[in-house]
Amino acid sequence: HQGRGSMTRVSLLLTTVVLSVLAPAAPRALAEPSPAEVEQQLSQAWQKLEPVIEQYNKVHSELLANQRASTVLTKQLDPLQRRVDLSLGQVGDIAVRGYWLGRASAANALLASGTPQVMNDRLAMLEYVARQNREKVAEAVELRDSLIAQRGRVESLIARQRRMDADLAAKKKLIQGEIERLEALRLRVYGPVSSNGSLRIGPCPAVSAGGAAGIAVRTACAQIGKPYVWAAAGPESFDCSGLTQYAWKAAGVSLTHFTGAQWRETTPVARADLRPGDLVFFYSDLHHVGMYVGNGLIVHASRAGVPVKMARLDTMPYMGARRP
Repeated sequence: HQGRGSMTRVSLLLTTVVLSVLAPAAPRALAEPSPAEVEQQLSQAWQKLEPVIEQYNKVHSELLANQRASTVLTKQLDPLQRRVDLSLGQVGDIAVRGYWLGRASAANALLASGTPQVMNDRLAMLEYVARQNREKVAEAVELRDSLIAQRGRVESLIARQRRMDADLAAKKKLIQGEIERLEALRLRVYGPVSSNGSLRIGPCPAVSAGGAAGIAVRTACAQIGKPYVWAAAGPESFDCSGLTQYAWKAAGVSLTHFTGAQWRETTPVARADLRPGDLVFFYSDLHHVGMYVGNGLIVHASRAGVPVKMARLDTMPYMGARRP
């Protein structure tokens, strides 16, 4: 479902983001920016970058799905091709025999001793055998051609998405370079201070849960302290949708590594009905997701330079919740 127009829109979005993020700041006096100013820069940069990261995740997930579909179609096509070749060979033999023997067979049917009904029956049988062979081959060829067309469409889509995937990956260094620059600035302002003490702001999970949700939420909590790496889905590092995918995979539930897909793949839940394990989504374009762990708290992979941590539900613009 990603066409050339979609590729162009995402490419333009990425170019706009990179240019806006990498644009040099206005010259400052000799004064170093304050910690609050650095945090504001980081936050503003990240609000531009994370939607692009989730677009990357979307394209990459679709690429993997279509590669799997192409493999399945290819496996189906091979034995079918053998069936068609066999059928065509049989038809060739029938055609040769019909050329040499067809007239004689018809004549034999007409001249054979017996009643006119026997003669009609023999002629009908000859026509039936010929028709059955034609129908058999036509059906096999039609199915083969359908599979070839499907595989062609899938492979065309994969080729387009691979180009898009490569284009996004090529700009990864620019994006990562800007984040590292901001993190270096932050380190210069704050100094080498560890923030591990603030990663947990209460017990995790805050409320006990059983079943699959319990497994998912305990898995998410166990990742606290691991680094944020964009497009990563564990086990050593995560981005936001990679963390929720990883946690629910441990509970036997498959989610796509993309916030938009996770929103669609799950069931709506009212804010008043939130339970540990539910996915909570933030910002109008749903570009950020975390896992609810009870008592108004979430676990999420927030941004580069910040490990997986707990946070309060109301610290970001809440858009809705879903239950796998």
